[in-house]
Amino acid sequence: MIFQEKKWHDSDDLSHSMVHYLLAIHKLKDTRGFARVTDIARELKLTKGSVSTALNNLKKKNLIKEEDDCKFLLLTEKGHEEVHRILSSRTLLFYFLRDFVGVSEETALKDSCSMEHLMSSETSEKFFEFMKDLACTCEKMEASSNPLNYKFRTTLDLCHYPSISQFLEKQVGDGPMITGGDFHPHAEK
Repeated sequence: MIFQEKKWHDSDDLSHSMVHYLLAIHKLKDTRGFARVTDIARELKLTKGSVSTALNNLKKKNLIKEEDDCKFLLLTEKGHEEVHRILSSRTLLFYFLRDFVGVSEETALKDSCSMEHLMSSETSEKFFEFMKDLACTCEKMEASSNPLNYKFRTTLDLCHYPSISQFLEKQVGDGPMITGGDFHPHAEK
């Protein structure tokens, strides 16, 4: 069974832009303590009208809700799980592309952002295990498990995570290595 410790769900029905709305709410809540339509529009460089429309779709999917007695937006439990799944996928993809494949950091940022929500739970789990097997230099790992005894190097320390579920739980934000600063693929022109 995949993710025996904590069941992840696949969200084939989330668009790339919906993912960015969820991540913006998560980031604003963490940094400011609240998220409003105005704040999300500013963060994503979109109009308030387009943000309001998108947020209604996220509410229908039970991923966000409004705080009682105000217009502050919150992620539901399902929304939090989705954000952590997305951030985990993005992190794995970014480090794989940059450190293992050897693409530029800019390309790794762009491509991991484009692919983060498309990876299934099963693929995420297998990807985590594959990267960990290749990258960990833990004593318990035999050198013969790497193809041609090649030591893959990455700055992402996967050895401290016994399982993908524990890795998932530690994905709490989209730090500068992952977000790329002012990289906004959905900004309106």
